[in-house]
Amino acid sequence: MASIGKIARRTFLIGVAAVAGGAAFGAWYVMKPAPNPLKPGDGAATLNPFVLIDGEGVTLIAPRAEMGQGTHTTWAALLAEEMDLDLDQVRVIHGPPAAAYYNTAMLAEAVPSKGYDASAFQHNLGQVVAKMGKVLKMQVTGGSTAMKDGYERLRVTGAATREMLKTAAANRLGVAIETLRTERGAVIAADGITLPYTELAAAAAEVDPPSVQLRDASDWRLLGKTQPRIDLAAKTMGTAQFGIDTRLPGMLFAAVRMAPTRAGMTRFDAFEAERMPGVEKIVDMGDGVAAIATNTWLAQRAVEAVEVDWEPSSYPETTEEMFAALDSAFDNEEPDSTYRDDGIVTLIPDGAEVVEATYRVPFLAHATMEPMNATAWFDGDKLRIWCGNQGPTFLQARCAEEAGVALEDVEVNVTLMGGGFGRRGELDYAVLATRVAKAVPGTPVNVTWSREEDMTHDFYRPPAQARMKGAVQDGGIVMIDAQVAAPSIMGQAMDRWTGFAPGGPDVSIVDALFNQPYGLKNYRVRGWRADIAPPLGFWRSVGASFNGFFHESFMDEMAHAAGRDPLELRMELTRDEWLPAWQVLEAVGAMSGWTGETPEGTGRGLAMVYSFGTPTAMVIEVQDQDGLIRLTNAWIAADPGVALDPGNIEAQLTGAMAYGLSAAIGEEITFAGGRAEQSNFPDYRTLRMSQMPRTEVRVLQNQERLNGIGEVGTPPAAPALANALFDLTGKRVRELPLNKHFDFYA
Repeated sequence: MASIGKIARRTFLIGVAAVAGGAAFGAWYVMKPAPNPLKPGDGAATLNPFVLIDGEGVTLIAPRAEMGQGTHTTWAALLAEEMDLDLDQVRVIHGPPAAAYYNTAMLAEAVPSKGYDASAFQHNLGQVVAKMGKVLKMQVTGGSTAMKDGYERLRVTGAATREMLKTAAANRLGVAIETLRTERGAVIAADGITLPYTELAAAAAEVDPPSVQLRDASDWRLLGKTQPRIDLAAKTMGTAQFGIDTRLPGMLFAAVRMAPTRAGMTRFDAFEAERMPGVEKIVDMGDGVAAIATNTWLAQRAVEAVEVDWEPSSYPETTEEMFAALDSAFDNEEPDSTYRDDGIVTLIPDGAEVVEATYRVPFLAHATMEPMNATAWFDGDKLRIWCGNQGPTFLQARCAEEAGVALEDVEVNVTLMGGGFGRRGELDYAVLATRVAKAVPGTPVNVTWSREEDMTHDFYRPPAQARMKGAVQDGGIVMIDAQVAAPSIMGQAMDRWTGFAPGGPDVSIVDALFNQPYGLKNYRVRGWRADIAPPLGFWRSVGASFNGFFHESFMDEMAHAAGRDPLELRMELTRDEWLPAWQVLEAVGAMSGWTGETPEGTGRGLAMVYSFGTPTAMVIEVQDQDGLIRLTNAWIAADPGVALDPGNIEAQLTGAMAYGLSAAIGEEITFAGGRAEQSNFPDYRTLRMSQMPRTEVRVLQNQERLNGIGEVGTPPAAPALANALFDLTGKRVRELPLNKHFDFYA
């Protein structure tokens, strides 16, 4: 299999030894591409950043990270569909940092609209705004955009490449191109002559890329069907290479111990640690220490043996102080945003019943199974990095700054990653690995964080608080006035990535609150920015992770106050507002056999959240078993518009629901003395396998355009569970985690 190691040299130069006289090429007419980072050597050619054809066959250079979500498999299928390849004929490697690999979909989400009601003009405007990603070098995997980014891009590349190969074959055989067909990586003439793509690659590189017509979905061979994961065999056999698996000649191993207060240290004493057998060096990291040893376990033991006095934190020291800051944010003279302000929410009709509720959610860690790690090799002039990362262009820039070298002298190798969820969009672990490598020039160092270091130095999902007010009358909802206070994730993250924080309101504070497809005449949503300073970052589904809980818990309260069935009322409010939302509600009702009534000892809860362009409805069923709450069944219906791989979508929805249930039941980060109190899975209670409900998924395709899927199963999980617990017990809980109020089976 081709690898970055085989074909990368400095800025990903393609030499004759790598391509064996072949060519790397393709075409992309969606918009003018950025400069191609693939540079040909003697006897090789390249026209596009995505496809390499050499003596081994076809390699897809995929710039979106694979962290278990199946991106590489579906991107390979997108290319193979139009190139007339079987899936097993496409090898996939991650691309180098380059502007050409910017995410064409991510910044399009920044165009203000509810999303579901976006006009053709707004959609086209989003495509124009998305081009700014090229300027900002937004080579980012996140926001449930990988498929939206690749959907047309890879098919057009595959189709144009196919036609270029056919043109090369027609020229060689002296026949009309219309007489040729392609199949399984070869061009086939009418008389049966077969020319493999590998033989035609160099000649095809001399052909001008044509404009192409993409195949209709009715003609798809691969897309629309469940495909075998291309990484399954390696992961099953243990040969898949994650960042933590990196091994290089002469490698040393290191562990870090950074300030738990996110400040600095006043002193440290490494005398005993430096004397431990196998310890090579203790490194002063400025705001922490690192130990370099002959293996990771020795490094971990050594760094813990260092005596350190830490500086106090610069942010509020306790959870209570931080939530007080959330409360005070509502007192600001003006909100950060008012993205929805329909009708008049202050005029409540006589006789209407007013419903008010306050909700809150805690800080959360990402808790990826593979802890943070990176391998760095610095020789004084060049820096090489190996790690899983969701934003390699930003990582390259920060590591170059740390090493004091030019950008082109930093080679970034993006590996498979054992979970990302937004955490590997950060840069800190690679920067720290670079700092360690500077202490031992010429020696590669594998830097692995302990679980405790990982969890107490996360970029947390922020806490949030909502004040919800509504009114019901005659079995219907008269108005909703929603307010939410939360810190700005976007401001912090963009400052870390690019060095500046964007101005204006932060839509992530109100995402999945202001843009829910319910047809209400009086509907206002305001966001209040809270000034809370602990490091914060993107967490699976971002603002929707807490606003889904706020909105759908309150919708359930409103339904009960109105004397209505929660499903019936939601379907009534979505039918004329946006049909795809009504259809997922209809589907989940039919799947679960929803009647609005549950037997003694059983509870069911419903939630429907529109996020990342996809409406997702969920029903959770719970039972009281000997005084313990057990999740017994779950049903999910979602409509991403186009189901490129139904089996993978089912896996993503199920996994995202599990992630949301985990946070709903037992996860919480609290602070005391400026330090995170939870440090490992015994006190950060993630979902256990025995707690996972039986799950059924239905994927609908009623939307016109393809939308996100990787995160949309998370937001409805917590409210569906909380609503089910209310149905079972009559107890309405408005804060997470729920294990503060219920005893769950484990």
